[in-house]
Amino acid sequence: MTSSEAPSKSPIVPEGFEGLHRPPADTRVRTTDVTATKGNQWDDYFLKRELLMGIYEKGYESPSPIQEESIPIALAGKDILARAKNGTGKTGAYTIPILEKCDPALNAIQALILVPTRELALQTSSVVRELSKHVTGLQCMVTTGGTSLRDDIYRLYKPVHVIVATPGRILDLASKKVADLSRCQVMVMDEADKLLSPEFQVVIESLLEHLPGSRQILLFSATFPQLVEAFVRQFMRNPHEINLMEDLTLKGLTQYYAFVEEREKVHCLNTLFSKLRINQAIIFCNSTLRVELLARKITELGFSCYFIHSKMQQQDRNRVFHDFRSGGCRCLVSSDLFTRGIDIMTVNVVINFDFPKNSETYLHRIGRSGRFGHLGLAINFITDNDKENMFNVERELDTEILSMPTQVDTALYT
Repeated sequence: MTSSEAPSKSPIVPEGFEGLHRPPADTRVRTTDVTATKGNQWDDYFLKRELLMGIYEKGYESPSPIQEESIPIALAGKDILARAKNGTGKTGAYTIPILEKCDPALNAIQALILVPTRELALQTSSVVRELSKHVTGLQCMVTTGGTSLRDDIYRLYKPVHVIVATPGRILDLASKKVADLSRCQVMVMDEADKLLSPEFQVVIESLLEHLPGSRQILLFSATFPQLVEAFVRQFMRNPHEINLMEDLTLKGLTQYYAFVEEREKVHCLNTLFSKLRINQAIIFCNSTLRVELLARKITELGFSCYFIHSKMQQQDRNRVFHDFRSGGCRCLVSSDLFTRGIDIMTVNVVINFDFPKNSETYLHRIGRSGRFGHLGLAINFITDNDKENMFNVERELDTEILSMPTQVDTALYT
């Protein structure tokens, strides 16, 4: 065990909370990405008892570093600009203070959480509901493009306190005066670098016109390009900055490459399936067509496999996401739809069947494994055309991708 790894500690549950239905203690090794804390416990933040019950039942043992840094500042009402690695507890860092500050007796939208994809919206709303399940009367709604607008309109006739949304859909509802954001005091932007890209920026700025001037803005991301800095200067008020990014890649993640010819990739993948101890794996391709073709090949090899990409019907994407997360299948072939924020603890191997074109995409892809301080493996198939890209990724992320050994030590990723 290295100095950056430690066994999980037994959860500390205060007196009076012992009878809760908690998940079994997680005994896997964890790295300092989540263990290098100040030693705070959840009851140090004076949270309401009903919220604490949800936190303990969710299995959150103690605050991670990003949660320790963010929660007191968010509770104090200050804007936050937080940079932290994927998979270190960012969702809890903003959902917990939001739920603490929400008043279920007030029939108004009080918090808005923006995310770039429908899958991340579903996942985040699930976390909100699980944490708040003992908070009587608190209602969370998820609204995204590709789903029934009429259903969302009917839902907003009933009380809603927290909305998790993709930007286009919530702007549509606000513009139609169906979603009243005039009393929304907190707006969170998760994966803020993506939300402030040209694809979303105009929508975000229009959306802000529907919120009160006194709103609190919380930005969370692993990377902050120049576009984010411009937004901060224009729309945020003296934000508290948090930077937990001494290095960009997760400490528990081991990265390998294998030089292959394009025609050898499927054979190499078949070899990996037989040699690795895979709990669940996500395999990335660079196009939706290649996703479907590879999924078909994997099935022909005799392995169970799902696939997901942005051109699928939303109900099909939802079903695949739910079934894979529930353990219904060991392998998922995906486009870059599945790179941001998706948190499936049982994924211990990520394979870049096609190497990504830039370091940002690479960082988000491999961050699907080794989450919340656990160990994981990232394997990259590299053709002659990918060599320069790989060297650029290593340089830009200040990381090292090692040559794949004949045998991979299972202690590195299980």
